Order: sequence, then C-alpha cells, then structure tokens
Amino acid sequence: MNQQTILIGITQGDINGIGYELIIKSLLDSRILDSFTPVIYGSSKVLSYYRKTISKGNEFNYTIIRQVEQAVPHKVNMLNITAQELKIDMGEATPVSAQAAFDSLEIAVRDLNDGKLDAVVTAPVNKMAIQSDKFHFSGQTEYFAARTHSDTPLMLMVSDRLRIGTATTHCALSDVSKKISKDLILSKLRVLNKSLVQDFACVKPRIAVLALNPHGGENGLFGKEEEESITPAIQEAFNEKIYAFGPFPADGFFGSGRYAKYDAILAMYHDQAMIPFKTLSYGEGVNFTAGLPVVRTSPAHGTAYDIVGKDMASVDSFRNALYLACDIYTNRHRTELDNVPEPQSVRNAGNTEKESADYE
Repeated sequence: MNQQTILIGITQGDINGIGYELIIKSLLDSRILDSFTPVIYGSSKVLSYYRKTISKGNEFNYTIIRQVEQAVPHKVNMLNITAQELKIDMGEATPVSAQAAFDSLEIAVRDLNDGKLDAVVTAPVNKMAIQSDKFHFSGQTEYFAARTHSDTPLMLMVSDRLRIGTATTHCALSDVSKKISKDLILSKLRVLNKSLVQDFACVKPRIAVLALNPHGGENGLFGKEEEESITPAIQEAFNEKIYAFGPFPADGFFGSGRYAKYDAILAMYHDQAMIPFKTLSYGEGVNFTAGLPVVRTSPAHGTAYDIVGKDMASVDSFRNALYLACDIYTNRHRTELDNVPEPQSVRNAGNTEKESADYE
C-alpha cells in the first residue's frame, strides 16, 4: 500500500477535552488528505457541537460511515461508535466522557488488529477517569501493548530534535529503582534499536543511555543501579551489535548538547525523559509506542481541560502525530528487516563513552 492510500483511525479521546478541537483543526486543511484517509471513531453529534466552538468550524466537512470498509479515500470519515446522546461537560472528567473515550479506543484497536486500519492516532484521555474493569492500565501505551500481546512496549517521544524513550513508564518515582534491572534495560534497548531501523530508517543507529543516579552513581556512592544493571545491559547490548553508550548523567548530557550526537536516548523514568523533551520540543512532539506489531501515535500532551471550548489549542503535536504515523507505516513496508546489514564496528568498541565534564 502506498502513502496515498494509508488509512488512519483517529480516536476521539475524552469528549470533554480538546480532542475534537485538535481533530477538526488538523483536518480542516484539505492538503493533509493527500497523505492519508482519516476515519474518526467518535460521535457526529459531539463533533457538530465542537464545530461551533472553532473558527471556520462550519467549513469542516465529513462523511458518515457505518464501518471502516466504507471509508471514502482522501475524505474525512466519521464512524459513529454509538447512537446515544453523549452529555458534554467541557473541561470536566465525567463517567460519560470516560466511557466514550474507552469505546472509541476499543473499536479502533479492534479494527487495527483486524488489519482494517494501517495506523491509529489517539486523542488524549484522562488516565484516572478512564479506569474500569475493562481498562485497568496506567495509560494508552500499556493498553495497546496488552491488546496486541506485546511484552516490551516502549514509550518513545519523537520530534525533529530528538527521540527519547523510557525504561519505566507510568509509575511512582519511588518504584523506579525497584523496576530497573539489566534484563529490563536490555529488552528496551533491543526494541529501541529495532524501531530506529524499521520505523525511522536509521542505518547503524547510535543510542545514548542515561544514568539513574546523580553523577552516574559516582562508582556506587550515590546508588548501585549503574554498576549492577545499566552498564552490564549496555555491554551486552553492544555485544549484540546494538550500539548503546553510557550511562550518561542526564544533566551534563543535555546541558552540553550531547544529545544531538545520537539517534535516540533511553531514559530511566518518565520525567527524566519528558522534562528535556518538552523543554526542547514543547507543543510539537509526538508520543509513539515502539515495540508493537501495529502503528500507534498520539500528541505529547493531555486533555487540556482548562482551554476546552476556547479555540486556543495548538494542533502542531496532533498534526505531527498524524504525519509520523504515515511515515512509520511507510518505513515499515519499505524495510526488509531480514536484509538489514549488521552495524559496522565503531571506534569506541568498549561502549563506555563518558561525559567530559560534570556540568553541575
């Protein structure tokens, strides 16, 4: 399938958040439809409601379909997931909005798994409100992993400036050190390396690995995770022809601009990745779930309840998520993994690059 016929499912997310504003604003520019065919999994009535809150919303046109097979190429398609009236309470987390978010996600992922979609882009949900007997995950990343039977998903934040993944994802900071292990780091490096090759068309990718503790643990003075887990994982990955380097103290690594020398970075926990990522790529970055047999992206932000209905939401991140989904799908179908050449050896065969200064 070429890029002109890529079919992307778009979940509505929390109907009381900025999801519909993002969808409408992104797809108002008809030029975007030259790249793919969108199918919105949501409610035409909710969409009509939000059209009235957006400048030029009355110019937004779409076709209502009953099943994804009816999607009209290069037109905006709306697949109604329910015939019921959905109560909208802009800026609030409600049981109705949570259920609507889950229903949209569930049906879109079903079609994705069945091969009826080429990719899914998810609008933001409220992680707390959506919790239920059917959704008991810390985020949509973990949900996609469960629904696609993927053991090692990797939350990978992507922008033009950097790609950064997390060894641990949505968990309390107090639990991070308990979760860090050689096997975990190694498994994430394998997923990241494979994704860089097949999803981003990187040749011989170089990966930087961040330390967990200040100063990289200072030889065990400030923690032993580097000595016992992170460094052994890097060394074993290097033996597998995965060119991983580090562990680097995060402050000096970003402060010195060294991140620009690598194709991707593996951070140890959520905020260690998100703080530099959003500092460098705020409003533009994309959340991609690597390690899945399917393609899923999302904007790198939440429901933004505080600006719902004010026509203030920036669409840059959401639009980039749409384009990245297309690019990754295309790259996967161009890449024959079995024929990818092994990376050539590099000068630093000991894979123990160190920071030249501490940059306190």
